[in-house]
Amino acid sequence: MGRVTAPTPVIPVPPADLPGTLGALRAAGHQYRTVKQELRDNLLARMRSGEARFPGIVGYDDSVLPEVERALLAGHDMVLLGERGQGKTRLIRSLGALLDEWTPVIPGSVLNEHPMHPLTPASRAQVAEAGDDQPVGWLHRSMRYGEKLATPDTSVGDLIGDVDPIRIAQGRTLGDPETIHFGLVPRTNRGIFAVNELPDLAERIQVALLNVLEERDIQVRGYQLRLPLDLLLVASANPEDYTNRGRIITPLKDRFGAEIRTHYPLDLELELALIRQEADLVAEVPEHVLEVLARFARAVRESPSVDPRSGVSARFAIAAAETVAGAALRRAGLLAASATTEGRPEAAVARVGDAVSVTSTLRGKVEFESGEEGREIEVLAHLLRTATADTFRAHLAGLDLSGFTALVEEGAAIETGELVGAAELLRQVGTVPGLAKVLDRLGLGDAPTPEEAAAAVEFVLEGLYLTRRLGKDVTDSGRTVYGGRG
Repeated sequence: MGRVTAPTPVIPVPPADLPGTLGALRAAGHQYRTVKQELRDNLLARMRSGEARFPGIVGYDDSVLPEVERALLAGHDMVLLGERGQGKTRLIRSLGALLDEWTPVIPGSVLNEHPMHPLTPASRAQVAEAGDDQPVGWLHRSMRYGEKLATPDTSVGDLIGDVDPIRIAQGRTLGDPETIHFGLVPRTNRGIFAVNELPDLAERIQVALLNVLEERDIQVRGYQLRLPLDLLLVASANPEDYTNRGRIITPLKDRFGAEIRTHYPLDLELELALIRQEADLVAEVPEHVLEVLARFARAVRESPSVDPRSGVSARFAIAAAETVAGAALRRAGLLAASATTEGRPEAAVARVGDAVSVTSTLRGKVEFESGEEGREIEVLAHLLRTATADTFRAHLAGLDLSGFTALVEEGAAIETGELVGAAELLRQVGTVPGLAKVLDRLGLGDAPTPEEAAAAVEFVLEGLYLTRRLGKDVTDSGRTVYGGRG
């Protein structure tokens, strides 16, 4: 096999018309602004123009985002508190889009120093000597975001910096600031730095962030060093982490200007919107099947059998949708040898029966209460049935479905299942009174494909079974047989 190499990251190239010297920068009317001033100005500009401030963030428009905006406008560092899978990291990363697209820097500066505001003694001397001829480089906003997942083995050197023994060996004195190897935080100077899962950071390491948040400088070992850093510091944490894995020390909590609580989608439509946006679906998943999965995720989240302190991530519903699409693609692949009545291969369209597989594949994403040990799949299967029944009622309540129940009277049966093709299922059903209205209610009324029609038929049969109007059996081969009265 050939060697697989990682793709080379694309580094944006600055436009040719940007000033190349300090003198040209001044002549262009450039004004130095701090990161927080920059974020404030750009956020206000988006508000005034009506442009989306946080594209891709779903479900926070009326709750979390106004608090984030107030914090940014006030110039506050912030900590986002919420259970797993609530989009905290996604939200933090979106803040980088509020920075200027390009910002001037002193070429070669590891601290991204502004040519009008140099920090280190070497840079100040360099700018003083070169004057207006000082070269100016340009840094894209994508390079002004730094992030660290807090782990117990994270050191002060990782975050802040440490003495570089190689530079000492080269002959520099121990008191020379040039002997310092700067950590992640100062290297993100003039940008946004995020600490994910802050409580996992050892308390003695959290102390190292105190000066960054309040005095806006750093301390490295015994150096008499004052570097007024310019950055926005944002952290994420699970509220339960204060008492479980660790805690945020009180002085550090006090230095964050804003503490913002995140949450899961508040209603079904937002849950659906999140699935549609985030799921990478390899097959068509009809809207009613997505709704079943959204209701399922919400039911799991609210179940007394599930530990509420851990939460049920939004990734649960997203992974469920992707799993169901994968099941549909598998069916299409396995049935490829046989053709439909129209002489074409089976298309990959998900059905409600494909959702059964998620109860086993996704149980690891859920933390159950201790009393439910050994019953995890049973609990999830019950919640999935409940979600399916609720979706059935929401879309097909009041509709005359007697044509479907009549199909299985007098001992007749309809077989479906993971490997039953659309043509085979539709052949068993034939022309059913009321199917057109079902398709219309499910949003499939405009010339549905055979696979979409089969998905609708299976949904009706499962709904009738769950509302006790049909019987159901599962054969040893895994096929589902609907027939008789429930």
